Amino acid sequence: MKWRISVGKHLSKQQKRAQVVPFLQDGQYYYNKGLKAYREQNFQKASKYLTKALELDPNDTMKLSQLATVYTDMGKYSQSNELLLRILDDVDTSMLECHYFMANNYAHLGLFQEAYKCATEYAEKAPYGEFIEENEDLIDLLTMEDDEEEPFLKDPDDLIIKQDAAKSLLEDSKFDEAILLLEELVKEYPEFWSAHNNLSLAYFYVGEVEKAKEYLTTVLERNPGNLHAYCNLLVFYYYERQDDNVDELAKALSNVHPLLVEHRYKLGATFALVGYYPVAYKWLRSLHKQGYEGDDVFYYWLSYSAYFTGHVNFAEQMWERVIKLNKEKVGSEPWNVNAEKSENRANSMSLEERLYAIFLSIETNNLDQIKDYQFSNVPQSQLEKEFIKLALSNDRDDDMKKMDSLYQVAKTLFVQSEHDELFLFTFKILAKAYKNEYSFKNYAGWAAALDYIWMKQHASNEEISQNAVANKYGTSISSVRKYVKLVKTILA
Repeated sequence: MKWRISVGKHLSKQQKRAQVVPFLQDGQYYYNKGLKAYREQNFQKASKYLTKALELDPNDTMKLSQLATVYTDMGKYSQSNELLLRILDDVDTSMLECHYFMANNYAHLGLFQEAYKCATEYAEKAPYGEFIEENEDLIDLLTMEDDEEEPFLKDPDDLIIKQDAAKSLLEDSKFDEAILLLEELVKEYPEFWSAHNNLSLAYFYVGEVEKAKEYLTTVLERNPGNLHAYCNLLVFYYYERQDDNVDELAKALSNVHPLLVEHRYKLGATFALVGYYPVAYKWLRSLHKQGYEGDDVFYYWLSYSAYFTGHVNFAEQMWERVIKLNKEKVGSEPWNVNAEKSENRANSMSLEERLYAIFLSIETNNLDQIKDYQFSNVPQSQLEKEFIKLALSNDRDDDMKKMDSLYQVAKTLFVQSEHDELFLFTFKILAKAYKNEYSFKNYAGWAAALDYIWMKQHASNEEISQNAVANKYGTSISSVRKYVKLVKTILA
């Protein structure tokens, strides 16, 4: 009897297994799990299940459109449009609402011409469609400042390529190269506000604050309510130590509740950078809970905001993600007091002040301070990176010759002068000269010219001659004249 019961149970399990296995292979199962995750706003999990559902039912319009919706909510607008195009081209040409959804995605990408094409196509093919009112609003928005003689965009593919390239340059702190590319973008696409915002940041990080503010002002005047621009303005106020303005703008932005993933990320990262950790943690943690898979910068700010709001264990977990993605961040943990102090100091300094600080650290052999700054999250221009590399290198190879020459100019001055203001002036000029690829081989000529011009500006009671300066630095008067002319050209 017991044996029969045992066999019965065994057969029962086999039958259940036979029923379960085919069910697990059905796309509807994964679709339902994907919908559940989506309702819980866990977009990462939702996309995973819906992708699996499509592997089993590749031509199901319901599953295709749902995954496209998830991708839109995740900020993956291009991937969303790929699925919507697939529906229209290969599966169901009568699903006309795809045109409207694609128009929205293109608008988020800044591809306004493509957005307009899709929106007008939806209006023509589905004049009584479910989303016709929203579509009309979108068309009104897209044509608000349109000049009929000029298309929205000359070449959407060109914009995508240049936009991605500029973003990569900014992420690598190659600000000078990014500026050149972004200047092209804003000239070719004057209504593409993302390029204006990025150009403003790039100029700010290379120390050209007035130019940075000009571009930021343009965005705020011509595109009021641009969240990225206001976040950048908050960063500017913070770096310039305009504390009252920081508090006022931070308070206003704390009341903003964006729907888009990219806006939540921008708000969270900006609040973390300026030290408003509770609200930073709110936005970044909400993205993480929804399954957002960010880069090392995302996890960096999430770890910092978690640590400074008391979520220490979670901060440590997120820091592990940072190091996994970017091993250069070792040493800049939020609980590392030295790194934090270094970052706070650097945040309040201009480009020439940071260069001077690196120079002084070299002269005093205080390399730990340079390392603290190197691993901080303060954006560093290519010039600073190369100067830091020079400072920490034992062998100065051919790749460092130009930077070593710049350093030698400052060192030549250092022997003759003790005025901090002269060195700030010097590094301001040398940074611009380096950007314009001037040669620094004549150390004494550069040093003499910089000293001469600075003294003419700040020592009006003294008689200063180019001949005296030439003798002071052991160079010829013709060299002094040559480099004085160069410096004046840079100052112009």
